[in-house]
Amino acid sequence: MTHGTKFGPFTPSTAPDGFEHEPDATAGYWSHRAKNTLPPPDFVGPYARHRPLPTPGVEDRKAWIIGGGIGGLAAAFYLVRDGHMPPANITVLEEMDVEGGSMDGAGNPDEGYLIRGGREMNWNYDTLWDMFQDVPAVELPEGYSVLDEYRLLNDNDPNYSKARLMRNQGEIIDFKDMGLTRSQQWEMIRLMLKRKEDLDDVTIEEYFSKGFLSSNFWALFRSMFAFKNCHSLLETKLYMHRFLDSVDGFGDLSALVFPKYNQYDTFIKPLADMLRQKGVRFQFDTRVQDLELSEADGRRTVTGIVCTVSGQPQRLEVGDTDLVFALTGSMTENTAYGDMDTVPQLTVGRHEPGEQSGWTLWRNLAEKSDVFGHPEKFYGDTDQSIWESATLTCKPSPLVDKLKTLSVNDPYSGRTVTGGIITFTDSNWLLNVTCNRQPHFPDQPEDTLVLWVYGLLMDQPGNHVSKTMPECTGREILSELCHHLGIEDQIDAVVANTKVRTALMPYITAQFMKRAAGDRPHVVPEGCTNLGLIGQFVETRNDIIFTMEASIRTARVGVYKLLNIPKQAPDISPTQYDIRNLIRGARALNSGKPFLGERLLHRLLDKTYYAHILPPLPEADNQRREAFEAEVDTLAAKGGTALKSLGSWIANVRKGFE
Repeated sequence: MTHGTKFGPFTPSTAPDGFEHEPDATAGYWSHRAKNTLPPPDFVGPYARHRPLPTPGVEDRKAWIIGGGIGGLAAAFYLVRDGHMPPANITVLEEMDVEGGSMDGAGNPDEGYLIRGGREMNWNYDTLWDMFQDVPAVELPEGYSVLDEYRLLNDNDPNYSKARLMRNQGEIIDFKDMGLTRSQQWEMIRLMLKRKEDLDDVTIEEYFSKGFLSSNFWALFRSMFAFKNCHSLLETKLYMHRFLDSVDGFGDLSALVFPKYNQYDTFIKPLADMLRQKGVRFQFDTRVQDLELSEADGRRTVTGIVCTVSGQPQRLEVGDTDLVFALTGSMTENTAYGDMDTVPQLTVGRHEPGEQSGWTLWRNLAEKSDVFGHPEKFYGDTDQSIWESATLTCKPSPLVDKLKTLSVNDPYSGRTVTGGIITFTDSNWLLNVTCNRQPHFPDQPEDTLVLWVYGLLMDQPGNHVSKTMPECTGREILSELCHHLGIEDQIDAVVANTKVRTALMPYITAQFMKRAAGDRPHVVPEGCTNLGLIGQFVETRNDIIFTMEASIRTARVGVYKLLNIPKQAPDISPTQYDIRNLIRGARALNSGKPFLGERLLHRLLDKTYYAHILPPLPEADNQRREAFEAEVDTLAAKGGTALKSLGSWIANVRKGFE
């Protein structure tokens, strides 16, 4: 039902029946037509920044948000900005004593800093930038936003790496060489052509050849996004579509943009501070175990929140018109910590997280109905979802000296350092190290650097230390790192000036576990009237996971649907359909060499308006005809006699353009 406003009876404040709050750009052909006022499903731009009218009665409704991570904070943000809900009516329930969830940043120079993970962003995280262009900046004056600050920084300090891949204790690999044969390139192309529905419960290693999985491309891809070969092929496909426009920046990481500080100080703190100032309530030390639901005629309504507050059991009453947003699962749940001389000790079993874990709420919901998915598919085998990170707090040492030789700028300059992770391709742990802009924490001393290390493979002994990474102390992990950097003979001097804090995370890539349709619940599960699910274990149309963007998207969709706001959360940026990105990606996968058929495109287009969409050819002008004829001969041999006259046909077309 829609409601007229003072703008007239045809200006609704709620969406009409059938309105799609989460449009799917792959669902069908879109075209302009009569009575079609909405833009394409993946449209992003200022026209999508409109502010909807308040939903009738929203001022009397309350919202309970379970989980104070980026998804929960985003739900509060969209309830206020687009939902017009009074901030004082919104309560964030958080298990820990600080907001942020998996996006943490803590510690000090004396005990050592700690960050369990980092965040890589690109230009097309449109929902993330939609939110942070309205969040006040951390350091710029009033009137500037986090987005303003972020872009000013990256526009003036471009990100790139000069040592993306290494081996043999310090040798830099040519990371522009993807190492893919023509047949291995076709493996990727075939995957991108496959329907999503055909990839249920298929793993990466079940599809790709061994040659593909040992290529430089796969080393770049899996280390950048943290894929194991046992993970979901479907998720890999979604990543390839999402980052198609970035493939030619995978090698030097020039496709990425990074913040000035750690993820907590850059994103979580300014967003949470803004919400508090507006009046949003935060309640910490609150663990939610279950939601009470009433069911009638296929409709499910949350009536109560079963939780423990400061160790005491409580039930929070939820009215019929109130809203609940709940985090399902957590990739950093049950993290075990260690330091220089201790080994992290896991408290969960391989197949069972226990009753007092962050998975309990989702498990209890799933027992009520299949519409809530199957959480056991994600937490059921920690051997496939576990990896470990280490945060290094470094004073000057041979490690810092070595870092300087691998960095784009001096590490103490405040500018880009390594430009992202350096991956040691011959590491049994698939070890990675990175140094982001320094200082990484606002209170960090001038002579201190913070480095971050992670290993993806947890079941093999190290190349230098004869233990698996989870069996190692921080000192031993530091020793293994020094080995791969070629400075193991200086380990004592490094240890003397380095503090190490480790984080072993059993579910850190649980969201990548192989899955099928129905394993992840929808943002608003079927029949739910006042419940939205948020986070990394929730189904979206075409987006990926393990990103801030994914969590924010689920929150945005949930708010729009539950309040029936006549506004859409656009599908992912349409860059995957841009012919320029397709051509650049094909050239990059072919290690920068012209792909088969590219010279034909040049001969056809290089005298036309569209010549600029093609990458420059590597040959001198006087050699291009010979190279073109050789390509035509190759295609003719592969495609039969019909292609033998293609060269003369293109020549005639070119004359027509002239």
